[in-house]
Amino acid sequence: MSMPADQMELREEEIRAHYAAAATMLEGVDHTPRIAKPKVQVTAPERSPGIGTRRRFRSTTPGLVTRSTARPEGVRLVDRIEGADEGDPLVSPVQATVLHALRRAISIALAMGEGYAGQTGLVGLKKANLEGALGADRSAEFTELLAAESLVTLSVFANATAYLLAAHASETSVEIGAVEEVLTDNAGLALHGALWELDQELATFADSEDKLVPTVMAYAEQLMEKVSLRAQTAPRLEPFTGNNFRVEADDLTIAGFTPARAAKGSKITMSFKKPNEVVGNHIAKYQAMKLSKMLMAYDFDRKLNPFAELGGFIFTFMGDGKPGTGKTTLIQMMAGLINDYCQVAGYPFRYQNLSTESIDSYQGKSAQNAKAFINNVIDPNVIGFGTIDDIDQLAGKRGDRQSSAGQLEITAVLMDSFAGAGTVVRGNCTFGMFSNYPENVDDALRQRAGARFLVDGPQTRDDYVDILNLLMGKNHSIPLGDFEPFAAQEIKKAVAASFDSHNRPHEDGLVRVYERVSRDIGKLDTIAKLGTYLKGIQEADERFTGRAIKNITDAIKVRAMDFELPDEWMENPELFLFKDYDTKRAMIEELRQPITVDMVIQEINRYADSEFRYADKSDEAAIEAMVRDFGRQEEAKRRYLEGKG
Repeated sequence: MSMPADQMELREEEIRAHYAAAATMLEGVDHTPRIAKPKVQVTAPERSPGIGTRRRFRSTTPGLVTRSTARPEGVRLVDRIEGADEGDPLVSPVQATVLHALRRAISIALAMGEGYAGQTGLVGLKKANLEGALGADRSAEFTELLAAESLVTLSVFANATAYLLAAHASETSVEIGAVEEVLTDNAGLALHGALWELDQELATFADSEDKLVPTVMAYAEQLMEKVSLRAQTAPRLEPFTGNNFRVEADDLTIAGFTPARAAKGSKITMSFKKPNEVVGNHIAKYQAMKLSKMLMAYDFDRKLNPFAELGGFIFTFMGDGKPGTGKTTLIQMMAGLINDYCQVAGYPFRYQNLSTESIDSYQGKSAQNAKAFINNVIDPNVIGFGTIDDIDQLAGKRGDRQSSAGQLEITAVLMDSFAGAGTVVRGNCTFGMFSNYPENVDDALRQRAGARFLVDGPQTRDDYVDILNLLMGKNHSIPLGDFEPFAAQEIKKAVAASFDSHNRPHEDGLVRVYERVSRDIGKLDTIAKLGTYLKGIQEADERFTGRAIKNITDAIKVRAMDFELPDEWMENPELFLFKDYDTKRAMIEELRQPITVDMVIQEINRYADSEFRYADKSDEAAIEAMVRDFGRQEEAKRRYLEGKG
């Protein structure tokens, strides 16, 4: 199998050369904790009679002169792991799996650290230091390179551990808290500290075999997160972050400090809906169907979707509407479509919903839950769909005294993840935020929704006949009458009518702006006139910023991609899904349509209508709250005066 051009191979012989050292570390190392405080006494459980003790391992990193006067603590992970089964003298399959995964992960980490040292000249500096020939002018460089090598080694160890054990994860979860013993003196000491803390967590939480894998994975994920934060400000990491490394035997790609979780889909227990079971909501349904097929164009080798490169991919969207208008049904339809397409193509599909259960009173835990949700969905090895239902309850509005600390933590994570400095849109996943009350969502977070799906439910007489007929089921003999079922739900016809309705604005405030600008400058048929209209909107609503313009232009690019990938491309993967990236890109470009003035006006009106609608509702809610406060004050005064009288 050929290696993609942007990946470097980490050769198997380089990894296996470290097996002996890795096994020795698992058998026993000495480590004196420097940062973390011991949770338990570190002596490993007693071995069964007749089994001898193993030797301990001390750091022999070349070129380093280190000394510790404190009492070292022995760490014997093999004993700890084999003792997590209430004294069974035989090693179980689960224990063997964990030990093999740890040995493999340590070996990969050591090989990566060795490669980094060779690439950066650290090997020569270590040799000079060992010989006492390291000049003072190279001391700072030496220290920085050692710290960088430590971070690389720790990250790869944690990353590989989580990846290798992902297939053995269960529904059991363990909360271990933050990792503390992250050392950057040198790679060997860093690994010793990590193994010492892992031993502490196993002794604390893995009191039965079913908690063994969850504890190791929880530790690995916490270590990855802590090291990634350290790496944001650490120098000399470009040789590691600037390349992708491939471990072919494990199908593992190491891309800097990004977690490389195994391509494992999630079990979906929801009841899927077919498109014809979504009545009304024509634009929202059409965009959801298009987006479901767009996701399938993702190229797993290139780790990129042609739609994300060409423009028109929807990374985040907001679905809003009154209660009972069909938001849940829309989610069920979209998840069902993606699931069916992925089953045909053999792609792993991961669906996850961020619910109110993610809000936690423990400081930082809500943010941790939200970040885990984001990371699971954006995993470049799967097709992902993440939903945040009732986002107005889940994410706090900044400045609102009713918002809890946990809600504000979730808001901060979502804002950074959806449009932060480090946000990378590969085109393998999408996030849908849904709300009955979008006016209660933080303005900045709401504007991070690149597309707006107005979920307005059934509107016409035909819609109401269709939904009644659908929900009545088959257990009756009432005649349908002179009516063709679901004819009104014919998607292209309905969508065209819905888009045409946005040739003029709907909300009163926006209508006034549109009419004034049109009266002053005439028909909106040039970029300059359209820009004048946008400025008029901003003058009427100061929240209409540059981010709003970006969302509008993204929506226009989506309209340029105003086509559905043919159904046969989804049914027969050989026709499109299994083509190489460049071929898929060319096939999509052939279907792209030119952008028209009507498209631009319609998308400006659609987006601005939604903002005016949110603003009006938000202002009205604030006014009603003030009226209630004034009323309570007057009633309090009346009762107070009556009491004094």
